[in-house]
Amino acid sequence: MDDLKTKARYLRKNLTEQERKLWNIIRNKQFYGYKFLRQYPIEPYIVDFVCREKKIIIEIDGGQHNVPEGIEYDKKRSLFLSSRGFKVIRFWNNEIDNNIEGVYQILLKEFGIN
Repeated sequence: MDDLKTKARYLRKNLTEQERKLWNIIRNKQFYGYKFLRQYPIEPYIVDFVCREKKIIIEIDGGQHNVPEGIEYDKKRSLFLSSRGFKVIRFWNNEIDNNIEGVYQILLKEFGIN
């Protein structure tokens, strides 16, 4: 677990541009009072963002997730996280870059906020 914590700490300090953009919207309970954690270990994985209260995980995917190995890995990972009671929501980097309002609207729907 120590290595996972160390890696998570490193990832928190080195967010991608897209992760930073979404984090600025959901951090500090800015999203309707829900608390999110970033780069959070759920052994054996580290998820991009998690709202433990709603058991919702948000993943932001780049191109490496769109190759056969990445697709298979993400499928396995999502099944594992789902088996732990989490709902996994995935966005592509370009969705964050080009349609942050659409991403926000999807999050509103997933959190039951209208």
